[in-house]
This record gives sequence, structure tokens and C-alpha cells, in this order.
Amino acid sequence: MNILHSKIYGQDKSGMPLLVFHGLFGMLDNWASFGKVMGEFFPVHLVDLRNHGKSFHSEDMSHDDLAHDIAHYMEAHSLEKVNLLGHSLGGKAVMQFAVKYPVKVEKLIVVDIAPKAYPPHHQGIIKALQTVDFQKLTSRQEVEDALKEYIPETSVIQFLAKNLYWTEDKKLAWRFNLKTLSEKYDQFVSNAIKFGVFTGETLFISGAKSNYILPQDEFQIKQQFPHAAVVTIANAGHWVQAENPTDFNEVVKDFIFNIKKY
Repeated sequence: MNILHSKIYGQDKSGMPLLVFHGLFGMLDNWASFGKVMGEFFPVHLVDLRNHGKSFHSEDMSHDDLAHDIAHYMEAHSLEKVNLLGHSLGGKAVMQFAVKYPVKVEKLIVVDIAPKAYPPHHQGIIKALQTVDFQKLTSRQEVEDALKEYIPETSVIQFLAKNLYWTEDKKLAWRFNLKTLSEKYDQFVSNAIKFGVFTGETLFISGAKSNYILPQDEFQIKQQFPHAAVVTIANAGHWVQAENPTDFNEVVKDFIFNIKKY
């Protein structure tokens, strides 16, 4: 059984553990600052999804696969019940897990994603990544320069470049499994999570500058997560936790500790 790679903050703390899952082309390191802050209060597991970071690579990449991975991870770490937080693709993973294994989830936090199917919108990034030739490019700067020809946003290039690493034979490579992520894209982006209902406390967090959660999505959200609330974080786009960490951290902490009812 393949077990997802993770880094755990606050292992010495008591309380319900929080498992955190990143988005597409991300890795657990994207959540390190959040993990350090929240690890002061309770155990925080930052987890690499399959085909990302240091977790295993696979040809399979459905929402059910991601949900099974969470179940296997909890079993391996002897966790009977947890709080879950997922951003974007990680949000799809934790939603699927919550409707499939509701008794294993105390509270659910979904960051800037809805349970609906999304039209393909990463084609430009995938094309840019596929054009990178690691036989010819021998430095991180050369890779970033190659990406600039296709991707205008510096922040996106820097986000992707965090996935670069040196292989044992001294060549650069991507940590994520680009082949599977491009071939199975429709299974996890252009696909809604399977229908099911999670009746536990749920919080959807959206970025005010993002269009991933629209007002009309609330009907579907309430159908599958009847006790869900939607909170919008000001001055933040899709990467809410990075663009406004102060407000984001406060909302998460208030929700987990029942300081504020949403």
C-alpha cells in the first residue's frame, strides 16, 4: 500500500489533528507557514497528494483515488477522526473523502473550489511545462526563462519552479507527475465530485478576487454539504492562504475552535 508523504507540525499538541492538502501542481511546502502557525494549537499534517511532491506516482488520478489515499494515510497514522482542509484540487479530494467516509471527519474546510465540474483551464500551463526540455536546460533560471515564453504571470512561474529538483544523475526534473496530470486532467478537474452528503460542520473559503466559487454554486454546495457556510477573504485570489494569510488563519482558527459561528 502506497502512503502519502507528509510533514507534521505540532506532534506534541493535543486536540483533533488537521490534515491539509494542496492544489494542482502544488506540494506540502506551499503550506509550511500555515502549518507552523497552526501547529502551535494542534497537530497539523501537511500532505503531498499522489503524483505531487514526494508522494508516489501513479497512472490513476480520480477523486475516488484521492479519497482512498486519505483513508490509507489515516490508517497508517492511526487516526480515527480528523479535521480536513483542502485547497483547489485538494479541496476536491477532501470533499470526496467527506461524503464517502463521513464518520472519519469532524470538520471540513474547503478552500476556493466548489464540488462542481470545471471547464479545462490549465491548458496553457500544461503546454508550457511539456515544452521544458531537461536534456537541454541545466539551471533553474533557464527553466524559468523557458516558462516565461508561455506564462506571463511571474507568480505562477515561481509557484511551478518550486517543484524543480535535482535527480541522482544531476539533471533537473519536476516533482509532479506531468504525464498523468495531463492525461487524466478531465478526471479530476472537468469532473464533479460524486454525489453524497456530509452533514458535519463545513466551511468554504473563497478569495474575493477569485472566480472559483460563484454565488450560483451555493445551491450545489448546500445539497451535498447542508451545514456549510461560505466565507470570502478580502484582498486574495485563488491562493487565499498565501495572499492574505492573516485573515485566512484567523478564519480557520475561529472555525475549528468554535470562536465564531459562520
